[in-house]
Amino acid sequence: MLEHGGALNAAAARYGRPVAEWLDLSTGINPHGYPAPILDAECWRRLPQDDDGLEAAARIYYRCPQLLPVAGSQAALMALPRLFPPGRVLMLTPSYAEHAAAWQRVGHVLQWLDASNVDNADIQLETAAENCNYVLLCHPNNPTGTRFSRARLLALAESLAKRGGVLVLDEAFIDCTPAESLAAASARPGLVVLRSLGKFFGLAGARVGFVLAAADVLATLREILGPWPLAGPARAVARAALSDLAWQAAMRERLREDGARLSALLHKLGQAQDTSLFQWLAHAQATVIHENLARRGILVRLYDGPSSLRFGLPGCEDAWVRLTAALEELETDYAV
Repeated sequence: MLEHGGALNAAAARYGRPVAEWLDLSTGINPHGYPAPILDAECWRRLPQDDDGLEAAARIYYRCPQLLPVAGSQAALMALPRLFPPGRVLMLTPSYAEHAAAWQRVGHVLQWLDASNVDNADIQLETAAENCNYVLLCHPNNPTGTRFSRARLLALAESLAKRGGVLVLDEAFIDCTPAESLAAASARPGLVVLRSLGKFFGLAGARVGFVLAAADVLATLREILGPWPLAGPARAVARAALSDLAWQAAMRERLREDGARLSALLHKLGQAQDTSLFQWLAHAQATVIHENLARRGILVRLYDGPSSLRFGLPGCEDAWVRLTAALEELETDYAV
């Protein structure tokens, strides 16, 4: 199993600090998640219903004509590589490692594009994709925050489709900037878009995601995944969240402000890359900073290629104060 953020129990055991005393900033999950409504007791007793309004709410939210609900985008990303003949797949590094593992598992060959250098990202992508059958991008990238222009991505999808390829976009962190999404174009050939309610909506435990793609791709994927990919209660909560326009608008503004606040806190340690939901900071002393924060009961995500840290958002003012104090103690030794 690959390592992911949120391994709080392991950190508590390693450092001898009870879980309740930790400030967990190791994921990019919104700490102000959608307030789940009280559910009708029948949704616990009845099999999930495809006509309960979830798909309709999701099509409106994503502005797409068709989609397939899945048990988090994780379920889809593990199945998708089986839909396409083995070929060369371009991916970003560093990025969400589950994608690479899934495509390699069924015989695809990986080619890498450095995501730590965001200068001229569009040009680098176009050049690197020339010899590839498939391109898979987390957009914005996790953890570096790398972004590409919407026009460039649409052109790339068209080019790949002409040679029998496909562009797969994992848009798990794009809800804060929906205008950058390719969801509305997802029905065209050569494009598959993955979306999730885990990050922006803060509903990671519900395991709700969607695949947006052409009808034939969705039909094949539906057969692979089988019936009832989502539990009834998860469907009910997801439907409410996707339909709550007022909450979505207010949350985008709040996360924009929180992201700017976190970026300012990290400034003396270096220039962080912002996605509103997390900040990525490349730093030669990332391992030491990670260790010092952990000994203060603050868990962030550590990467070694390149040496870097990902900081999620504090969820309350006490957490902000605690992180601020810890960073001020570190700035003297590790400021750039």
